Amino acid sequence: MAMEIVNSVSFSSIGVGRIIINKTVMVGSQPHRIGWKLRRICCEYSPGTSRKKQEPQNVDLPELHPKNKKKPFPVPIKKMLQASRRDKRLAQMHIEKPLEPPKNGLLVPELVPVAHEVLDNWKVLIRGLSQLLNVVTVYGCRKCPQVHVGPVGHQIQDCYGSGSQCRNSHHSWARGSINDVLIPIESYHLFDPFGRRVKHDTRFDYDRIPAIVELCIQAGVDLPQYPSRRRTAPVRMIGKKVIDRGEFVDEPKPHRTEDCVSLLAELDTFSNQQGQSPSPSNVQELAERTLRAYLNVRRGVEQLMGKYTVKACGYCSEVHVGPWGHNVKLCGAFKHQWRDGKHGWQDAVVDEVIPPNYVWHVPDPSGPPLRSSLRSFYGKAPAVVELCVQAGAEIPDEYQPMMRTDIVIPDSEEARMAA
Repeated sequence: MAMEIVNSVSFSSIGVGRIIINKTVMVGSQPHRIGWKLRRICCEYSPGTSRKKQEPQNVDLPELHPKNKKKPFPVPIKKMLQASRRDKRLAQMHIEKPLEPPKNGLLVPELVPVAHEVLDNWKVLIRGLSQLLNVVTVYGCRKCPQVHVGPVGHQIQDCYGSGSQCRNSHHSWARGSINDVLIPIESYHLFDPFGRRVKHDTRFDYDRIPAIVELCIQAGVDLPQYPSRRRTAPVRMIGKKVIDRGEFVDEPKPHRTEDCVSLLAELDTFSNQQGQSPSPSNVQELAERTLRAYLNVRRGVEQLMGKYTVKACGYCSEVHVGPWGHNVKLCGAFKHQWRDGKHGWQDAVVDEVIPPNYVWHVPDPSGPPLRSSLRSFYGKAPAVVELCVQAGAEIPDEYQPMMRTDIVIPDSEEARMAA
């Protein structure tokens, strides 16, 4: 007996599916068809070796926050309302709010070395930038806050300052300084953050110092020219009311010796302008050290802000280091008339304490200037990172996607043909 079997099998996708098997059996000259259904589990083999997490090829460039809108809250409103209701219930039952350091005025011992490290890196960063400005040129627009790092100013038409329509949105470049690269964010220095608030009439009684320095002082760094109160007993609160903060202590007079004056020059960017620092001998090594100090400062500030409270205005760039904001009426941002010039305080983020100040990345400093027709191919980077990279430092991995280092800049004619 001659027998011929013809198989026709249809498979489903990978996973659990049905398999229909049809078989045609030739018995003599009469065919007989037999069919049945089966369930089969198809598994995909995956090796046990772990794959390295791939970084994104490109990331979107940071957008400018509109001036007619309030900044978003870093903490969701739902969580803020839940915490407020919880504190209100405790206050109604006359139960003290459970506070842990540093919310109760005491120091966090494990963050004291972090504060010293941040302050040391801050000094290295300011000293390095003041020396690198003798090697790398920085330009600032006279009409808008735009900054460019490179031998010549770029030709991208994105100026929105006064008279930009007459210049076809071209920038009016001038030589910049360290304050254009590292934007100074200052805060009032408080001897006792839980003491009397800074009022509008008493604002000149307090020194203005960099917010990073004030954060390090409150975190445990002792500077003789900026004394700070170190509490031994915790602050007690019921709801939003402080029931025990200790006695008010008169602020001691700061020491103004020659060593203190030289230390103040190391902590402030206004004392380190271009031309005052000597030119470096090894530019590449200085650029690497400066970039490493910048990354360490941002990492340390983020770690300190996880415990210590820093407030920022939701409308302007004002920052205050302390459990609550001050009462100085100097906010001139959106709808300040409705608030009588008071700031709209909310929790701050790292970019508000040390702004990145994004600038256009120049792939080839010796090449032609950047043009508006090719702006979609250019990347951006913080001004400090761009300055150190042009001085010879290696690009950090976290900034490569934003700087778009893997994109080849085409010619103008090739850019028109690109999709």
